[in-house]
Amino acid sequence: MPDRLSALDASFLYLEDATTPMHVGGVAVFRRPRSGFDYDRLVGLIEERLSLAPRYRQKVVHVPGRLARPVWVDDQDFDVTYHVRRSALPKPGSDRQLHDLVARLMSRPLDHARPLWEVYLVEGLARNRIAVVTKTHQAVVSGLGAPEIGQVILDVSATPRPPVESLWMPAPEPSGVQLVADAVAEAVQRPGEVVENARSATMDTVAAVRKVVGLFGGLASAVRTAATPAPGSPLNVRISPQRRFAVARARLDELRTVRRVHGGTVNDAVLAVLTGALRTWLLSRGEIVTAGTTMRAMAPMSVRDDEAGVAAYFVDLPVGEPNPVVRLHHVSHAMRAHQESGQSVAAQTLVRFSGFAPPTLHALGARAASSFSRRLFNVVVTNVPGPQVPLYAAGAKMIEMFPVVPLAKNQALSIGVTSYDGGLYFGLNADRDAMSDVDVLAAMVEESVEELMGTVSA
Repeated sequence: MPDRLSALDASFLYLEDATTPMHVGGVAVFRRPRSGFDYDRLVGLIEERLSLAPRYRQKVVHVPGRLARPVWVDDQDFDVTYHVRRSALPKPGSDRQLHDLVARLMSRPLDHARPLWEVYLVEGLARNRIAVVTKTHQAVVSGLGAPEIGQVILDVSATPRPPVESLWMPAPEPSGVQLVADAVAEAVQRPGEVVENARSATMDTVAAVRKVVGLFGGLASAVRTAATPAPGSPLNVRISPQRRFAVARARLDELRTVRRVHGGTVNDAVLAVLTGALRTWLLSRGEIVTAGTTMRAMAPMSVRDDEAGVAAYFVDLPVGEPNPVVRLHHVSHAMRAHQESGQSVAAQTLVRFSGFAPPTLHALGARAASSFSRRLFNVVVTNVPGPQVPLYAAGAKMIEMFPVVPLAKNQALSIGVTSYDGGLYFGLNADRDAMSDVDVLAAMVEESVEELMGTVSA
């Protein structure tokens, strides 16, 4: 039987348009080792690890007449050097130049005639650093044997794990006649899917959205705040195809201290920090902010417990509250209310996504966010705890890792947060026209951390 895309994976192909490419990304910054790290080494590393993620040698092929969902087939002309590319900043390259490059790379859609991923080696960074920028389509990152590409190249030691001996030979690509015959056979076996396949074949965006929401129905029905539309916000506007990217940094111990003194969780503290930053940003724009002003975040979050997975919530952030501790208590209360009312969906809806590294978990959070109407939230925040030990790629130590979460239609800002090796890293992906001041917001995130830390007695 053909390796057919699931209804959810196919929906991400149908939802994609010129302003909303459906790829998730990451920016990993490395210290160049004494032994060196160049393009050929990165290509060799990825080539060695592709057997761990076979989907990355496959492309999407549509069934003639759109009689069924597309299928995954081996790319007969697979060329790893097409997908692994290099770029360089003028030395000494600054962080700002790197962020501008990331924004340009994330603005470009992936080539649907080839496997849906790209990796860029960025050289020329100041202080003996290099960066690896990844792009992977959300249709690829299903969470079951198909992790995000940035995950498979990392090791827990400067000595890479032994390569997996694997000779890859592409399976023959099925003909159009065979694809039609398989679709007809499946329709006979499962006649209830005929209508669904026909609906998918129209590539109608509304139908695709309904399909995705249906698959996440358990999640949607579990969220109390989803019963009402999100408040108006300058973040919900028509967006362009172009992006801006900015970052912020904090120390994980700082937010752990906040948690210890004021209660709640590190996730609560992260949301409270972002609440403070968004409040300051709104005021800087001259927006009307009253005591009752809120912004709604859709927050798919990793859960680290006996049923580890991804839980997603809608949270109304109290941006009208001037006191940082009160903001934190509001957020903690909202998150606690979700959990105590049984509204977490990690156990039943998303538990099968457990155990994956941060790049993959951010991709799964982005998939969940893309499933909902823009009327339900103002901003997406994916917060994924990462390993608290150094990771390496071909001997190069990773010193920072920033997620790049895609934008949904009419959504001007997504924020990805990852903790790694004692640091907390915020990646802000924004529409170029609507968020010309995204770097200002990033600076306000760091200021909000300082404000919250100022409430902790020495």
